[in-house]
Amino acid sequence: MLAFLAFHKDGVRRCSAAEQLWPDCTMQRAAANLRSALCHARRAGSANVIDSVDHCLQLSSPVWVDLHDVGNLAQEVLSGQGVPYRAAAGLVDELGRELLTGWSDSWLLLERERWDQLRLHTLEALAQQFQVAQQYVPALHTALAAIAIDRVRETAHRIVMEVHIAEGNVASAVKCYQEYKAFLDRELSVAPSRRMTQLAEDLMPM
Repeated sequence: MLAFLAFHKDGVRRCSAAEQLWPDCTMQRAAANLRSALCHARRAGSANVIDSVDHCLQLSSPVWVDLHDVGNLAQEVLSGQGVPYRAAAGLVDELGRELLTGWSDSWLLLERERWDQLRLHTLEALAQQFQVAQQYVPALHTALAAIAIDRVRETAHRIVMEVHIAEGNVASAVKCYQEYKAFLDRELSVAPSRRMTQLAEDLMPM
């Protein structure tokens, strides 16, 4: 339950929480399960970690959630604000982590999709910022972290190509393109975008 509430900073109605946490139960059974879980949570520790106000539940304000801090930093990156290098390096590591690995709860499906989209876009934005600053090693590290999340998505592959080109490693850039092109053809029978293809063609001798 604590993990579920961590994704609802502004709180969630009790009926909605019960329905999402116990989707296979009747509403009456789910509500009873919720009451039982809240009772156990109160007995588990001396500090009250769950607030219940006007039929809404949320984590108490002193409770720290690491995901919120990572999300705030990610929003700073996506809004174009500069992030100190050390903070950016730590953010790359945090964004490389999967959300609640091993959990199979149905309510996590949407949260995982949101998390994956957030970390993909943030990693790509960070990689581009590193590239513009000519910090090529962290740019490659960050782009490769995005590729590890979604090999199909093109943006990070293209950034890797652009970094290789900026470093003068033309052969590496062409190899990156050819490997990605072969992967797409093998897995999906599609080709890279015209933008990426043109980038590769500009490197190849006529």
